Amino acid sequence: MRHKEVINVKDGTRIGCVCDVEIDTVDARVIAIVIYGRLRCFGLLGREDDIIIKWQDIQVIGDDTILVSYNNCCRIKKRGRGFGGFFSNN
Repeated sequence: MRHKEVINVKDGTRIGCVCDVEIDTVDARVIAIVIYGRLRCFGLLGREDDIIIKWQDIQVIGDDTILVSYNNCCRIKKRGRGFGGFFSNN
């Protein structure tokens, strides 16, 4: 699944490519896919928020793409990458 393009079926936007997955080690199943945030200013200012898409929101997994039903409420902020942590307001 790594490097497959993820597309939102609700509005047809390209979300990004799968970079990681979350796995439940007890049940041995995939919980979610993770799409890393885009670089800000060539990575000098860190990254945008990562996108977590739950397994239940995945509609179709094809050869090159994954179609998902995605809402913006699933974004999470990753801290400590690049210089983004130095310039944050928190």
